[in-house]
Amino acid sequence: MTDNERKNERHKKAMARQKASVDASINAANTERGVAILLTGNGKGKSSSAFGMVMRALGYGYKVGVVQFIKGEQLSGEEIYLREHCPQVAFYQMGTGFTWDTQDRSGDIAAAVRTWEQASAMLADPAYHLVVLDELTYMLAFDYLAEDTVLTALANRPPEQSVVVTGRGGGSALQDIMDTVSEVKEIKHAYNHGIKARRGVDY
Repeated sequence: MTDNERKNERHKKAMARQKASVDASINAANTERGVAILLTGNGKGKSSSAFGMVMRALGYGYKVGVVQFIKGEQLSGEEIYLREHCPQVAFYQMGTGFTWDTQDRSGDIAAAVRTWEQASAMLADPAYHLVVLDELTYMLAFDYLAEDTVLTALANRPPEQSVVVTGRGGGSALQDIMDTVSEVKEIKHAYNHGIKARRGVDY
């Protein structure tokens, strides 16, 4: 047997073991219901990942709701696309922009409460297959929304509904009730090297 043939044989055996492991994991996952996903961490890509799931859901013809906390002052590509091409998506923005720009705690809290009313209505509606709550974690970190109220709504949503929450932090209680928690870690960021945010990439 040649070296190449031995490598091919080792590869085949390794892939067979991996397939058996993957198949076992698939067979063990036998619960069918919606999932709660938290995308957190200080790296770029949390909202981008969430909007990727929006595209997936739309591909299957599912009803989707998107609520963006904090964002809204600066136009984004995802907002433009959804408003122009996806009228079936319920899209709501808090519209105040970043809290460090407004510097108005009372006004921000009032806006957060109004925005949460939209989000909680979606979380109570079984017609929504997927609800994205973009940057919700900041509302908890800044005490703009009552944590118990938010966590109860997330935990008691319709069984078939999935929800994606994005943003840095959010606290351990939020992580505890989520099915999947992914942390996006920053290794390098162009902005820290003087490169401006890029339209169509960063927003």
